Amino acid sequence: MIVWIFRAVALIGTPVLTWFTVSKDLKGLAFGVLIGLVIIGVEYVFENISLFSLIIGIIGAVVGIILSKLLDYTVFQIGNVDFNDIWLKYTPIVRYALALLGVMVSIKKIPEIDDLDKNILSMGKRGGKNMKVLDLSAIVDGRVLDICDTHFITGGVITPRFVVQELHALAESSDPISRAKGRRGLDILARLQESRDIPFRVIDRDLKEAVDNQMKLVTIAKELGASIITIDFNINKLAALENVTVLNINDLTIALKPVVLPGEDMSVFVMKDGKEKEQGVGYLDDGTMIVIEDGRDFVGKKVDAVVQSILQTSQGRIIFTRVKGKAAQQGPKQP
Repeated sequence: MIVWIFRAVALIGTPVLTWFTVSKDLKGLAFGVLIGLVIIGVEYVFENISLFSLIIGIIGAVVGIILSKLLDYTVFQIGNVDFNDIWLKYTPIVRYALALLGVMVSIKKIPEIDDLDKNILSMGKRGGKNMKVLDLSAIVDGRVLDICDTHFITGGVITPRFVVQELHALAESSDPISRAKGRRGLDILARLQESRDIPFRVIDRDLKEAVDNQMKLVTIAKELGASIITIDFNINKLAALENVTVLNINDLTIALKPVVLPGEDMSVFVMKDGKEKEQGVGYLDDGTMIVIEDGRDFVGKKVDAVVQSILQTSQGRIIFTRVKGKAAQQGPKQP
C-alpha cells in the first residue's frame, strides 16, 4: 500500500511542484509528469534489484571509471598529439562504455561469489586435505566433537549455513526436546570453531533448485569432493546413489566395540539383578550388555569375570560371563 501512495504522490505532486516553481503552463505540468515517471521508474528498478546487486553494480561502475582514467594517463604518456586529440574527443563515450560494462560484468559475476568457497576448498582437497561435511544429525548427536579431539579426522570440517539455520529454528522451537537439540547443536558448532586441532568453518553455499536440505547437503559434498559425517540413514542412501563417501558415526561405534572371546577375563561392574536366578547384569562403555552368572551377590560392586559365550541379537551383542572363582568351579567335568 505504501508503494502505491508513494507513486501517486510522485505522479501528482511533482507536476504541482513544477507548476509553481518552473512554469505555470502545460510545459511545466508535462515536465513534472516526466520527472514523476522517472522517479517511479527508478523506484521500480530499486524494488526489483537486491541491495547487494546495487552495491556491486556501483562498485563495478567505479572500477570502470578508474580504468578509463588509467587509459587516459596511458594515452597521455604516449605523447602523440593527434592520437591525444582523437582520444579526448571520444573520452566521454569510453568512460560511459567502461562504467556500463563494469556494472553489467560485476552483476553477472555475483553468482560466482558463492563458488569461491568451493574453489578454495577444492584447492585444499587437491593439496591432500580431505574435507568433511557435517549434517544436522551429526551436529545434534555431538559425538563428532569427541572424534575430532582424538585427531582421527584429517583435513577441514565444514557445514553449510542452511544447516545452521535449521539449528536456529530448532533452538527457537516450542517443543522442549527440539529446543534442547537445537541448543546442543549450536553449542557443538561453537566448540568446533574454538578448536585449534581441526579447521572448521560455515560456508555460504546453497542450491536454490533443490528443495530438500538433505539433497542439498549431498550435492554440495559431491561438488566439493568431500565426505559426509552423519548418523542419518536417509543421507546414507542418498549419498550412496551420488557416489559420495559417508562417515556414519553409528557404524564407527559398532566397529569400535571391544572384541572379546570365550575364556577371556574381564572386569565388570554389576549394576543390577538379572532375569534368571543368581544372575547379575553389567554394561560395557559402548552399552553392550554383560550377563554375569552368580553375580547377584555382587550388585553394586566390581567383579572379575570370565567370558563364557557371546550372543548377537537384533538389538546388539550380549556377553555371558561367570564370576571368575565360580567359573573355575563350574569347569568341564572329568570323565
